[in-house]
Amino acid sequence: MELLLMNTAQGLKPLYDEDYEEKRKLKLGQVYRAKVSVPRNIKFHRLYFSMISCAWDLLTDKTRRFFGTKESFRKTAQVAAGHCERVFHLRLKEWVEVPKSIAFDKMSGDEFEELYRDVRDVLLTVFLRHITIEQFEETLINY
Repeated sequence: MELLLMNTAQGLKPLYDEDYEEKRKLKLGQVYRAKVSVPRNIKFHRLYFSMISCAWDLLTDKTRRFFGTKESFRKTAQVAAGHCERVFHLRLKEWVEVPKSIAFDKMSGDEFEELYRDVRDVLLTVFLRHITIEQFEETLINY
């Protein structure tokens, strides 16, 4: 079980209704072990996926057909931005780069902000060379 808590003068308090419902499952008087960490900014996480959707929509039909899915496009941009690791592909018998996990428990907020900036730069310099960063960010507001 994982839930978001806010530290108050009265103790840790569930942040959202879902977190409250999870906390209610805990038995009173029971001892629990908890790992405390500062969560990544969910709004920034959503902005990242909005940026990918915006870029996907700005691609040519030919480029979208080449990638097939928005997810494969996202992963390609992430690898091109250098946020990847090398693994050995047994069938190809060669080392390939695969994107690192962007799961909340796998990447800190600072690392995610760096990923965002690096992927944005790849999108603008490789895939969307026909628009400026200002035009892109103006379009992104609508996502």
